[in-house]
Amino acid sequence: MTAPDDTGLLARCSFCGKPTTEVERLVAGPGVYICNECIALCNDILAQHAGRAAVPRLHPWGAMGDDELLGHIPRIAATGMAVEADLRQWVEELRRRGVTWARIGTALGVTRQSAWERFAGEE
Repeated sequence: MTAPDDTGLLARCSFCGKPTTEVERLVAGPGVYICNECIALCNDILAQHAGRAAVPRLHPWGAMGDDELLGHIPRIAATGMAVEADLRQWVEELRRRGVTWARIGTALGVTRQSAWERFAGEE
């Protein structure tokens, strides 16, 4: 349950930022994870809003005080670092397979040079 990933970091929920040590289970997707607690919350929200048009709430900070916002920053940063580490692993695998920087850049929507500058140090 608490096994670290290849980078020595614990996997974290991409939604709440909790590490594997604080949740019962994580479900993995391509570069993201979701914990059982966030899945339960999603199921509750879907059940409450069944049949109604979805209204996305993109910025929850309107109802938060400064201290609460500051409390979320470390978890958001940890999630960002975990996604970046996973992306680097995907790029490393592509390079191991001989995929060119041009193709990787195209997939990322950047130039070959930008992809190389961002990820070449990992080779």
